[in-house]
Amino acid sequence: MKLLKSVTRCAAVAVAMLGVALHADARPLAAIQKAGKIVIATEGQYAPFNFFQGSKLAGFEVDVAEAMAAKMGLKVEWKALSFDALLTGLKQDRWDMVIASHGITEERSKAVTFTEPHYCSGGVIVAKDAAIRTAKDLAGKVVSVQTGTTYLENVKKVGAVKEVKNFPQDTDARAALASGRVDAWVTDRFVAMNSLKADPAAGLKMGDFLFIERIASAVAKGNTSLASELNKALAAIQADGTYATISKKYFNEDVRCK
Repeated sequence: MKLLKSVTRCAAVAVAMLGVALHADARPLAAIQKAGKIVIATEGQYAPFNFFQGSKLAGFEVDVAEAMAAKMGLKVEWKALSFDALLTGLKQDRWDMVIASHGITEERSKAVTFTEPHYCSGGVIVAKDAAIRTAKDLAGKVVSVQTGTTYLENVKKVGAVKEVKNFPQDTDARAALASGRVDAWVTDRFVAMNSLKADPAAGLKMGDFLFIERIASAVAKGNTSLASELNKALAAIQADGTYATISKKYFNEDVRCK
């Protein structure tokens, strides 16, 4: 009996140790610097911020992250996956950083540590009907948004909205408006501008802001050493003109938070 208990206890310890081994803690700055590489995740489906040009990731946020990593003396290994999986994977320590137009919210801040914002924007109302411009105009309307976004959260706050339809990708939400399945689409201001410019024949019109937000990259909760170094790198590229050059390339304006 004693032998059985001892074997059982040893087995339990082994399982516990295996559990610890399988859980990889978030890499602190020193470990990332030693490796010479930072693993960054994004969506790759959110032009002009992050998108694919052929097989290569491109966009404002991709360029900003690459410039920040260069300031830190690091190479970047990119991961691209669905928006709603990005912060979940960060909490599981599957990558070091996420940069995918996440607005800083109280709820998200409970789960991850945000860096300083790399741009400021907000959700705008887009519709085919020029009369749909403000939050008041959404009364009785069907509105499309992307799942897991602050656009979804803020549209739900408009009590008179008839229905909110959410889609896995923002491009799907836009397509729902273009095909007439919804009355309005709420998305980022710059995404809306890019969409209207890319396809003027769709007849989409941009209305007012529904809300304003600060957008930031995120690291695992409590990984302050990495967040601090990323903040220094962002400040450095903003100071030396790199950020302004990238911003004007995509938006023809400087989009940093004033």
